[in-house]
Amino acid sequence: MFKKIAADALGLSDIGVVVPREDFDKTDADDFILQEIDEKIYFLIKTKADEYCFTNRALIHVDGANAMSKKRMLRRYDYSMHTIGDVFLETAGTIDLDVEIKFTVGNIPLSIDIHKRFIDDIKDLYKAMHAISYEQKQNAYKLEVAEKSLSIASASLGRIGNDNITPAASFKEITSFSNKWMLDHKDNYVKEDFSHIFDLYINN
Repeated sequence: MFKKIAADALGLSDIGVVVPREDFDKTDADDFILQEIDEKIYFLIKTKADEYCFTNRALIHVDGANAMSKKRMLRRYDYSMHTIGDVFLETAGTIDLDVEIKFTVGNIPLSIDIHKRFIDDIKDLYKAMHAISYEQKQNAYKLEVAEKSLSIASASLGRIGNDNITPAASFKEITSFSNKWMLDHKDNYVKEDFSHIFDLYINN
C-alpha cells in the first residue's frame, strides 16, 4: 500500500505502458468499442489511473482520478467530429524514464507519458496521429473549396433565370441540389474510419 501511495506522490504511476494486442480484451476500454460498426483497437496505452485507446474511429480515454480510486470517467473523441492537431513527441534524456506524446483532440490538449522502453511503438503512434491530423486538415480545406464552388455555381444558376420558374422555386431546386450533392460527397471530406492510416503505421 505504501509503495502505491509513494508512486502516486512521485508521479511514477503516471508513466504508461503499451498494452500488447493479445491483452486488449483485458482492459476497461475494450468494453466500449463499437464492434457493431466494425470499430477495432489499434493502439492502447495504460497507466495506473488511465487508459488511452486508439481505434480506427476514435480516441477513447478511460479517465481515472488517481491510482487508488475505482471511479472512471469515459470520454470518447470521434475523429469525424474532433480534429487531431499539434502532435509532438518528446524523447527521453539520459536519465529520464519516459517519453511523452502530446496532441490536441478537438480543443482538448492531451499529454501522455510512456516508459521509454516503448519508444519504437510510440514513434509509430506519433506517425499515425500526425498522418490523421494532416488528412483531416486536407479534407477540411477541400470541403471549404467545394462549398465555395457550390455556392458560386448556385448563385450563377440563379441569375440565369427562367420565365417559367419563380425565384422561390428556383431557390428551392438549387438548395435541394446543393444539399444532396454535399451528402453524396460527404465521405470525400469527413472521414469516420482511419483504418488505412493505422494499418500503414502501427506495427505492434
